[in-house]
Formats: sequence, C-alpha cells, structure tokens
Amino acid sequence: NINLKVNQGEFLGIIGKNGSGKSTLLKLVAKVLEPTSGTVSVSESVAPFLELGVGFQGDLTVKDNVFLYSALLGMSRKEVADKYDWVIDFSGLERFVDAKLKNLSSGMQVRLGFSITVSVKSPILLVDEVLAVGDMDFQQKCYDSFKSFKKNGRTILFVSHDLNAVEQFCDRVILLEDGRIKDQGYPRDVLADYKATSAPVLQTRIARKY
Repeated sequence: NINLKVNQGEFLGIIGKNGSGKSTLLKLVAKVLEPTSGTVSVSESVAPFLELGVGFQGDLTVKDNVFLYSALLGMSRKEVADKYDWVIDFSGLERFVDAKLKNLSSGMQVRLGFSITVSVKSPILLVDEVLAVGDMDFQQKCYDSFKSFKKNGRTILFVSHDLNAVEQFCDRVILLEDGRIKDQGYPRDVLADYKATSAPVLQTRIARKY
C-alpha cells in the first residue's frame, strides 16, 4: 500500500525503524524483487547501492573483482579499464590490487564495492546505508560523492538511519511504518515526527569508581 512518485533530479530520503520496509522498497525499484501486486515503473537505468559486494569472489584478486563486479553492474570491459585506476584510488586499495579479496577486512571489501558502484553513470541511484562504510576519511569521500550527485541533478532514493545526513541531503522525506507511508514532506518536519515517536530502547548509566 505504497503510492509514491519520485521526480527527476529529486533526492528522496526514506526513513523508519528496522523492518518498516525501507530496503524492500529499494529492492522493488531495483527489480531485485517483484511486487506481489501493483506496479513499479522506472523510466531510466538504475545503479543500486544495496548489498555492496554481493557477487564478489574471495579467491580472486582485488583487480579481478573490479572487472567481475563491474560486469555484474552492466559495464563493458572497456568502461571498466577506463575507470579502473579511479576505482582503486577512490577505494584506497592501491597496495592490495594483487591480494586475494578474502584476505581483506570486511570494511575494505565494502569500500571496494562502493567505489565500483559509484563509478556507474546511471541517472538513478538507490542508496541503502552505504554512507556508514569505511573509516572517517572514506566516509567523507562518500559525502562528497553524494554532494556531487545532487549538484549534477541525479535522482537518488536514500535509505539511512543517519538523520543528520537525511536532513543535509534530502529534498523530501518519507517515513515508513509497517510497510506503509506514515508521513512525508519537508525533511525537518518528518524527522521531528519520527524523533517524537522513537523512544530509546536502551538507556545505560555507568558510574565511574574512584
């Protein structure tokens, strides 16, 4: 029961508690899932920043995985070759290109997946919590990338629990609850509604002993 239209060039934030349907909605738009009823119409090609790294092969090198994962995203071998140096530089994995991927930390693998996906020039981006990957320097690269995407007028659906990022980037926000749109509108208004109804589930007080 979600009726939603996203305009070209819009940066749409999607928020809600775990299990509210945020990631499922993006997977429907990406056609990873098919709706049991209703329709999803997408007018242009999509680059999904969903489960980054799905399709990686641990026994292959970082370099081989760049070509493999890029092919899964629909890029030609020439396109990958042209962007290869940029992807490695962005990911910060210059010293590991000949290492087997399985020997890298999970954070490094996600950085590689993000760096490959961000190089795709699709006009529509589906973003699911990827700004939380990597260390502080890499997160800043992520933020800079999305500032550039917004400036260039790309259409972005942005799922995140980082409410500061949602308020900073988004033109409009929808709040999902139990698979339905509970609220939508200007970011500040919807975020205030969400915060007012989201009480902390755990509070901890630790006393220091002297």
